[in-house]
Amino acid sequence: MYAALWHVLPGPWWAKVAILTVMAAAVLYGLVFYVFPWISELTTPQDATVG
Repeated sequence: MYAALWHVLPGPWWAKVAILTVMAAAVLYGLVFYVFPWISELTTPQDATVG
């Protein structure tokens, strides 16, 4: 899968690395600011005490 993605992207190796870095940052941004808060609303926190 990664080899196919590498061959599909245009440009020299440094441009491919830059494109993949931006794509990974966009995926992480989407997860942190949209997916994880949505999932946290669906789950109930466990009230646990140590004593």
